[in-house]
Amino acid sequence: MLERRFIGVDELSRYLGVKKSTLYSWVNQRKIPYVKMGGLVKFDLRKIDEWLKKREVKPFKYDREF
Repeated sequence: MLERRFIGVDELSRYLGVKKSTLYSWVNQRKIPYVKMGGLVKFDLRKIDEWLKKREVKPFKYDREF
């Protein structure tokens, strides 16, 4: 069975928990990796996961506990 790799705006919206309009805005501003297939915008899940990992915010490390 083939691994599902490309998803559409609806699916990515649910996956990330953001509005479709936000995704279209990010696409327009080239803030998120995407692929054009004909007139459709598709997202490579592998690239999306890499993109998310790069944006992960690490917690501060404290020398002492509070």
